[in-house]
Amino acid sequence: MLTYLMFFMFAMTSDAVGVIIPELITTFDLSMSQASAFHYMPMLFIALSGLFLGFLADKLGRKATILIGLLLFALASFMFALGESFYYFLFLLALVGIAIGVFKTGALGLIGDISTSSKQHSSTMNTVEGFFGVGAMVGPAIVSYLLITGVSWKYLYFGAGVFCLVLCWLAYRAPYPQLKRTSTQEINLASTFKMMKNPYALGYSLAIGLYVATEVAIYVWMPTLLLNYEGDLVLIATYALTIFFTLRAIGRFLGGWILNRFSWQQVMFWFSLAISLCYLGAMIYGIAAAVILLPLSGLFMSMIYPTLNSKGISCFPVEQHGSVAGVILFFTALSAALGPLLMGFVGDIFGHVKYGFYLATGFAFLLCLMAIYNLFKDPSGHLLSTNVE
Repeated sequence: MLTYLMFFMFAMTSDAVGVIIPELITTFDLSMSQASAFHYMPMLFIALSGLFLGFLADKLGRKATILIGLLLFALASFMFALGESFYYFLFLLALVGIAIGVFKTGALGLIGDISTSSKQHSSTMNTVEGFFGVGAMVGPAIVSYLLITGVSWKYLYFGAGVFCLVLCWLAYRAPYPQLKRTSTQEINLASTFKMMKNPYALGYSLAIGLYVATEVAIYVWMPTLLLNYEGDLVLIATYALTIFFTLRAIGRFLGGWILNRFSWQQVMFWFSLAISLCYLGAMIYGIAAAVILLPLSGLFMSMIYPTLNSKGISCFPVEQHGSVAGVILFFTALSAALGPLLMGFVGDIFGHVKYGFYLATGFAFLLCLMAIYNLFKDPSGHLLSTNVE
């Protein structure tokens, strides 16, 4: 439950950024490129934190790492009330990113500690990401309500800080399983960089990077793509992002049930194929089809990230879960930052955001090709059968 609530809180703040950005543009007279730093700044520092500090979850233990990350997150959240400068806010978002990278790698390591099999690990990861999906809906809703009632968006971070202190108390009081080491390898930053040469860590990171670039395209650029839609489905277009997040959350809560009945390799193939076809249909048949197909893709996206993340981590012994989670988190956050940037760059070159979605369609099909290879070759099967047991 501690892990579920941490992911809920993380999503509540990170996925509310899209609603806050228009306010920043108005308040500080920013360009879209300047305001987009509110999205890129925490993602960049989550990536750096995961890479350079991920090993702390294995070095210091899950409890200490989670407490350090949560306390830093709470401090940064409360500090939003003390300033009014855009660059001050960016500095705090950098602290938030560092904090998330620390407590998230600790939480991911903890999931491995409490899991008795690779299948259970994947099921728990899907439930964790289900709570993330709920937080992704709650955060923007809170900010929208605050703005409608004339209250500053900064109160979202104040509330998150209070919630974070409650989580600190839970993290301090919760009993943690004893971490059993199966190797004498020293745990430090050098071991993390050594892991970046591991083909399984890199392979799963590449697959997750392609998935994240495909998913982030929806919640960063879909509202812009559908902005001038005037067809018969205006109501669906208006709430397209909410529908996407809702379907994604529902699918993640169903993830454990589905993965217990079908092999994860089959699920990854069919779902990645469905995402690719949703994107392809939207590109071929235009905005009228995109109104339906792009939000619908959320249902198929639901299980891909938590399952790939789980399997990638499960390829390694439990005492290395913090380090490998940090490596995967680095590529995850880097993709979340660079994917929308590349889409915007392509859209600017060709004069319309739809051309950026052509690039995202390519990401989706590359992910599908990797799923096909995994379905027939199962390159990590021998590792998944020996670790997290």
